[in-house]
Amino acid sequence: MAEVSARPQNELTPPHALTAEQALTQYEADAALGLTQQQAQERLAVHGANALPAAEKDSAVVRFLRHLNDVLIYVLLGAAALTAVLQHWIDTIVILAVVLINAVVGFLQEGRAERALEGIREMLSPSAAARRDGQWQTVPAGDLVPGDIVRLRAGDRVPADLRLTEAQELNIEESALTGESVPAQKSAAPVSPEAPLGDRSCLAFSGTMATSGAGQGVVVGTGSQAEIGRISTMMSEVESLQTPLTRQIAAFGRWLALAVVVMTLVLVLVGMFAHGTDTGELLQAAASFAVAAIPEGLPALITITLALGVQAMARRKAITRRLPAVQTLGSVTVICSDKTGTLTKNEMTVAAAALADRELTVTGTGYAPEGEVHDDAARVDLQDPALRRLTEAMSIANDTQLIETDGRWGISGEPTEGALQAFAAKVGFDPAGVKRTATLPFSSDNKLMATAAETDGGPRVLVKGAPDRLLDRAAAQMGPDGAAPLDRAYWEAQVERLSAQGLRVLAAAERDGSAGDAELLTLDSLEELTFLGVVGIVDPPREAAITAIETCHDAGISVKMITGDHVGTASAIAAQMGIDGGAGAVSGHELEQADDAELRRLAETHNVFARTSPEHKLRLVKAMQAEGEVVAMTGDGVNDAPALRRADVGVAMGVKGTEVTKESAEIVLADDDFTTIEAAVEEGRRIYDNLRKAIVFLLPTNGAQSAVVLFAVALGWTLPLTPLQVLWANMVTAVTLAFAFAFEPAEPGVMRRRPRDPAKGLVELRHMVQIGVVSLLIAAATIAVFQWRIAVGDDLESARTLATTVLVVCQAFYLFNVKALESSSLRPAVLGSSRVAWGCVAGLTVLQLLFIYAAPLQALFESQPLSPEHLAVVTGAGVVVFLVTELIKLALHGRKTRVVRSARPRGADL
Repeated sequence: MAEVSARPQNELTPPHALTAEQALTQYEADAALGLTQQQAQERLAVHGANALPAAEKDSAVVRFLRHLNDVLIYVLLGAAALTAVLQHWIDTIVILAVVLINAVVGFLQEGRAERALEGIREMLSPSAAARRDGQWQTVPAGDLVPGDIVRLRAGDRVPADLRLTEAQELNIEESALTGESVPAQKSAAPVSPEAPLGDRSCLAFSGTMATSGAGQGVVVGTGSQAEIGRISTMMSEVESLQTPLTRQIAAFGRWLALAVVVMTLVLVLVGMFAHGTDTGELLQAAASFAVAAIPEGLPALITITLALGVQAMARRKAITRRLPAVQTLGSVTVICSDKTGTLTKNEMTVAAAALADRELTVTGTGYAPEGEVHDDAARVDLQDPALRRLTEAMSIANDTQLIETDGRWGISGEPTEGALQAFAAKVGFDPAGVKRTATLPFSSDNKLMATAAETDGGPRVLVKGAPDRLLDRAAAQMGPDGAAPLDRAYWEAQVERLSAQGLRVLAAAERDGSAGDAELLTLDSLEELTFLGVVGIVDPPREAAITAIETCHDAGISVKMITGDHVGTASAIAAQMGIDGGAGAVSGHELEQADDAELRRLAETHNVFARTSPEHKLRLVKAMQAEGEVVAMTGDGVNDAPALRRADVGVAMGVKGTEVTKESAEIVLADDDFTTIEAAVEEGRRIYDNLRKAIVFLLPTNGAQSAVVLFAVALGWTLPLTPLQVLWANMVTAVTLAFAFAFEPAEPGVMRRRPRDPAKGLVELRHMVQIGVVSLLIAAATIAVFQWRIAVGDDLESARTLATTVLVVCQAFYLFNVKALESSSLRPAVLGSSRVAWGCVAGLTVLQLLFIYAAPLQALFESQPLSPEHLAVVTGAGVVVFLVTELIKLALHGRKTRVVRSARPRGADL
């Protein structure tokens, strides 16, 4: 037999487009005999094992060292080297500890992609029932090859991609691949070559689970050639992007390193050639300047601020797996969300019904039997004969039960049937007291289920199923006055009306029972039925999610639905939730046909994408990023994993999400609720604001110290601060005042402004101007006080103690300037709103008093006690800095408003 391996699998005609016989021929398989052991071994040698390739891993040492390859780390190591040269070993140890902690955290976080790939491998079945040498055998799933004949039973995990040749009521749970909320019905009939993944009903995919029925098929894809293998390959090839925060910190670190090196050289040259400064004194000045310019506390500040943000998000049901993702959420411009379970409840619900003479609406959502049925006039219940007959048929011809556990309603059975039982409970009907005598089970070929039962009206045969199948078997309809001639056109119009609303439509019919029905129901006996009515079923939107989407739009964030569901259903739900915007839905087939330029246009102008595959989701994320968007992508299935890894922020569902998805994401939602994403975005914006405030606050400390050293060298003056005093000022402000911003509440209107432009720096030009001016202001106050005290005869140690204290106290006053970064701080809401800020000031005061008066610190830092007059001067300098800074803020920001236009869906009326 010629081997199928002679032609690559991806060059063959798509197996779902072949008949079962053609598939057996193309893969050179024999349904009756299967492969011989020799054939299986030969094909295994060509195709390889039915397993996913293991991810290549660097050694632990290489992965750890990679986390030291960062400009900001180089700056910190430079600071450690300088402090070591000055023999300030405590500072050296502290700085190296910061470097080590950052590297260890990064090392532990690395490998998420490898763990995600491992999660995919764990989805594969360990064994399979395959026909070899004419007999059914249990073989390791890893030994399966194209052309093997494999048998499936309910409860089996599909061991490889199969082209089904037989299917007896076979249903397979494949939501992890397709996003479908209910098990897929399988058959052996071929489908179109262009059929999207969710419509390939003749294929069974590796890693999915057979929930009912039985089937048989020929293996058409193994290992990396199977659908789950293609996803694994995509994940290994997807490049994870840096977050805006890491990019901005890296850019800041590069500019800072360059500036420190250049200015240190300038300082040395000026001192050497302009003033002939002694080499030893000049090196001390250079070391003082370099230490002053490097914000040693910044990495720890960023880490702690993000860590506190992680805790705050966890309280809001969003668990963060990577620290920078907290801040990235604050820059998100687009949220791409799955539909089922995230925007919707993932609980099927009867939303509408139609009888022969009127249309009904049903309130209440989910499986809880809470709600009512209304017509145009009033509530209706079992007193209405037509509604009672419809309800009885839907509830009795039904194998699902409602279950209440700890006050929460669920089902034991199939979701659609669960919706019908909840509908019956709302009407007031309980099927428990009805005796069923015979049942014709649901068939994917017949698309109906029938039950013979003893009801209050006598023996009846009750049928539910697809409306067209029941209409074909009906001769009459139930009207307000009893049976009447069937008006098929009316019912087809009702089905079309409900379907246009995105509802799944089921019908019910009945006939009088007979003695033979109690023993056996057959399809042929279901004739001359009386059509009772139709119901429309939907997975209803989460009410809170609609409000959350409105909030996102107000925040300038576009929300896009990307789902594996059908176009009609997706469009209807999107319209209800305010997502569509009138542009309509784009199908997976349209995405398939679009080139990159057209795809970017579709991604920009449309908000609903249906019947999508993993490749479509990944391409959409890339297209949006190419348009400059910062994308958050949500998902729960393996099919979402590549897009989650590529997105700026991947958000996995914690309840129904697969382990693969969770490992691929930065954020995991503990409640699978879209409102949690909106809350996380708000928290991300708060954290971003607070990080910016902390940096705008912290840098003037370094700027002022650097300016003091530069001016002293340039003018040939004695240094007002020693290197150790510089480190003291850096340390006490970094470990006390700066961390006040980690606890700052969100700014008013934080969710009514545009997302931050990721191309902009962490601090903008106006903030840099403020940093520069305040740095010079504090430096001027420090130098002025130092020179004044030297002029009046104070000794050098006393003057330097006073100068150091001025520097520290001015930062304490400046803290309250920055609490309201772009508005006035002369308000009770700012000055008295934060107990944390005042606690930090109190802590700083205690430390500075120890610096001034404690003998051990006096000996270490060469400080001297200060008089009350000195302390009054210090306080006056802080007040002046505070007031002048308020004037600077007014000049820079004025009455700048932070509220922006709403980012309604494109195409909507604004």
